[in-house]
Amino acid sequence: MSDVDGLDDLLARAAERPRALARPELAALLAMDDEAGIQSLFDAAYALKVKYCGKRVAMRGIVEAGNVCAKDCYYCGIRKSNENLQRYQLSADEIVRLAELDAKQDYASLVIQSGEIESEAHTRFIEDVLRRIAPLDLGVTLSLGEQTEETYRRWKEAGAARYLLRIETSNPKLYATLHPAGHSWERRVECLRALRRCGYQVGTGVMCGLPGQTYDDLARDIEFFAEMDVDMIGMGPYIPHPDTPLGVLSAKCLVPSAWCLVPSAEQEKVLSAKCLVPSAELKHEDLSESNAPSTTAPSTKHQALTLGLKMIAVTRLHLHDVNIAAATALQALAPDGRERGIHAGANVIMPNITDTKYRRSYQLYAGKPCLDENAGLCKGCLERRLAAIGETVDYGHRGDSLHFSKRTRGSASLPEPRMRGSASLPEGGAE
Repeated sequence: MSDVDGLDDLLARAAERPRALARPELAALLAMDDEAGIQSLFDAAYALKVKYCGKRVAMRGIVEAGNVCAKDCYYCGIRKSNENLQRYQLSADEIVRLAELDAKQDYASLVIQSGEIESEAHTRFIEDVLRRIAPLDLGVTLSLGEQTEETYRRWKEAGAARYLLRIETSNPKLYATLHPAGHSWERRVECLRALRRCGYQVGTGVMCGLPGQTYDDLARDIEFFAEMDVDMIGMGPYIPHPDTPLGVLSAKCLVPSAWCLVPSAEQEKVLSAKCLVPSAELKHEDLSESNAPSTTAPSTKHQALTLGLKMIAVTRLHLHDVNIAAATALQALAPDGRERGIHAGANVIMPNITDTKYRRSYQLYAGKPCLDENAGLCKGCLERRLAAIGETVDYGHRGDSLHFSKRTRGSASLPEPRMRGSASLPEGGAE
């Protein structure tokens, strides 16, 4: 018997129509720890994935174009204050060559991601790359962080079709504990709105299992996806990085449970490190509402993986027709993590096609897999893995968001996101 009362009815309501569940129901599904109940959740989400996407998985070849970043996020391995990182930036010729490789692999979609840089020179650089790869007729996703609306518009006109900008958490108070002063949750939300105005397929996402995060936070994240009416979701488990303040504190005092997610080879390095942020600046008290459930911080890799999979499943059940990626971080927690992500409701996988000589310099979290596997090996491996679970690669198709196609048939405007504590913030599901 499941530890969620009326689970079968709840899953049936969620499958019948999108946005059917209230926030407490979303949180209850995320907090569920009964194995039979969790499997029922995954089965219901996978049935919806098959309904909307078939037994096919869209591929997006990822190009990690550079690790130079102006941001200093406390959890990220390429943060600007990480002095242990060898910085790099691919040339336009290198990115174009990798885009040509992506086309030869017949993925039909490409992701260009890098650290966040705001400058006219960088804007022109990306414009030039987009125009040069336009003849390849790829569905191009950019993940280049916060920019001005003018920059987003220029990149869209140069050939980009999608943009992924992860919010990391919909809780502004929690967001503030993960970033130094000058990093604005409000600006990030406004960037999502600007992307919508520019005509992109808009993607966002969060980390699961953050210090101080609750199941109510994660349920609110899913509501945020619905309120912003996004087309794509990219999210994954929080895995500490040894060269970050949050990674150091996770190991020493903050959330020792998260230490299980750091590869043993890197643990000694972290234990000898000094905190890179003054303790007064990095606060983790009173992060969420006082009546919220217990935190989500995992104590084993299995728990971290399961939480990530539950977020995929509950998001699929709540939103139905969006694209959801099975993040590479899932594979860092289990060899078949991405395949499990597909069976939990995801429909997109993003194989890394960056030259292997650069991959160790683009690790946002510890234990990133496939650092030495070239694009050809990766393609064959994914084909076999997906075939083993009854899925096929959707070669030759861009895999555009079905939700985007539906919403752009009309002219519905994007509602304002509701702030925590606002009188207009519903305690239940979407209005």
